[in-house]
Amino acid sequence: MRINGCQMVIEALQQENVDTIFGFPGGVPFSLHEQLLAAKIQYIISRHEQGAAHAADGYARATGKPGIVFAISGSIATDLITGLATAFMDSVPIVVFTGEDATSPKSNDIFREVDINAMTLPVTKHSYVVEDVRELPRTIKEAFYIATTGRCGPVLIDIPRDVQESTGIFKYPKKVIIPGYHPTYQGHPGQISWAAKLLAKSKRPIIYAGGGVIYSGAYDELRQLAERAEVPVATTLMGLPGFPGGHPLALGMLGMHGTYWANMAVHEADLIMAIGARFDDRVTCKTSTFASNAKIIHIDIDPAEIGKNVSVDIPIVGDVKTVLTRFLSELEPPETKEWLARIEEWRRFSPLRYQQDDGIISPQYVIEQIYEQTGGKALITTDVGQHQMWTALYYRFTLPRSLASSGGLGTMGYGFPASIGVQAGRPDDLVFCVAGDGSFQMNARELSTAVAYNLPIKVAILNNQCLGLVRQWQEMFFRGRFQSVDLNQLPDFVKLAQAYGATGLRAETSAQVVPALRKAMETPGPVVIDFRVKAGENVYPMVPPNCTISDMVGT
Repeated sequence: MRINGCQMVIEALQQENVDTIFGFPGGVPFSLHEQLLAAKIQYIISRHEQGAAHAADGYARATGKPGIVFAISGSIATDLITGLATAFMDSVPIVVFTGEDATSPKSNDIFREVDINAMTLPVTKHSYVVEDVRELPRTIKEAFYIATTGRCGPVLIDIPRDVQESTGIFKYPKKVIIPGYHPTYQGHPGQISWAAKLLAKSKRPIIYAGGGVIYSGAYDELRQLAERAEVPVATTLMGLPGFPGGHPLALGMLGMHGTYWANMAVHEADLIMAIGARFDDRVTCKTSTFASNAKIIHIDIDPAEIGKNVSVDIPIVGDVKTVLTRFLSELEPPETKEWLARIEEWRRFSPLRYQQDDGIISPQYVIEQIYEQTGGKALITTDVGQHQMWTALYYRFTLPRSLASSGGLGTMGYGFPASIGVQAGRPDDLVFCVAGDGSFQMNARELSTAVAYNLPIKVAILNNQCLGLVRQWQEMFFRGRFQSVDLNQLPDFVKLAQAYGATGLRAETSAQVVPALRKAMETPGPVVIDFRVKAGENVYPMVPPNCTISDMVGT
């Protein structure tokens, strides 16, 4: 039977077991939207295309399945680019379908004509333009394969309108073979054996775990490794849910805003076992002095990351879960009791601390109470800024895939639309979005989406009436010469929530924090809580620019 290109897309999505699509329609007819009427796939219409991309990103992080986006051409397609870049830098699998007006003629300045393929090549794992309907089934299969294998990432498929309307025989491939694309999963046995021997001889080892632990599903293997070898685990922002935050061997986050004991352990280690992490600048700080006394083992599925930022002694290219399974079979535990005792001294010397009185709210207290009132079982999304770092430091993540936060790109406005995707993908879980008063406004319109689909997301706005992290840098490094950081024209977030049909709450004293959280959790549908927190509060610890990871202030 012959079917048209749009019908082929829907058939392919059903064969890929897609249950949710995020998108935004446009004035030029995009027949894919019409085909969805007959498909058993939930279609969530965002209020902005960027929101659709972030929602698909959040869905993918929370479920492990690729997020799907529908859009058309021109400005609607270009509005996706920030979301694509966010997913690309954090290795999140999403598949985006756009629709140019026609295959030809090109470059005639027709309505909404842009080269979305060229624009998105730098921020996607691959980008396609389908010029023949016969290529469509294979292209879609390849897109899903590329997005979800190796180092995951976004893939875009542009389908011109004449291809959407053309007909052909639909035959969906069972598998694809792409010349030159063969991700390595197993890891070299010799390198793994060598790494096991090096760990056995070490006296001060540390595991540095990143988002690759989560994407490969290696939570159990990482925990077994840490417990059997008695090696402490520091995590990146992306890796926080990969190791239980309350575990005795958990050091929390390392790097620019890492815990004192995690950073000191990295600095003094004689062996660092980096697992699914990329040694980015927010972790290494001053690269030339990073872990200068340590041998480094680096396990990553992307060979391009190994040795890119720091020299590596034992490179192991492969899937984290697969490599750790083999590594555990050869593990010889080192002697680490003295090392763990030393780390515990650092922990006692400089614990995380803040001042909370009966009056104005400390933002750290809000994060701690979100953890306490949810029992640590909430799925958390964040925007970018001080609240993101406080969440990383004070919320003890215990569940895999329980955090969605923009790490690589640092996208303000990410958190709330991402929470829509998280909630859509995991409807039975409690979802909390932690936002700043600046970043929340960037995609606040998605409140309309949350209300329309009755998504019971709870939003905690840490409202300090300024761009907090920018203000902190100006205070610390620009002699307190504040410029363009005061947000003294903020909306009333309670009224804003109510205007969209959501519930709005406010807490202005510390005594009101817990009642507000409990009220939000008891209230059906989306809820926005405006926490009026202490202005001028800074995120500590902090490693200043161009300093070694052990040179922390605010400890």
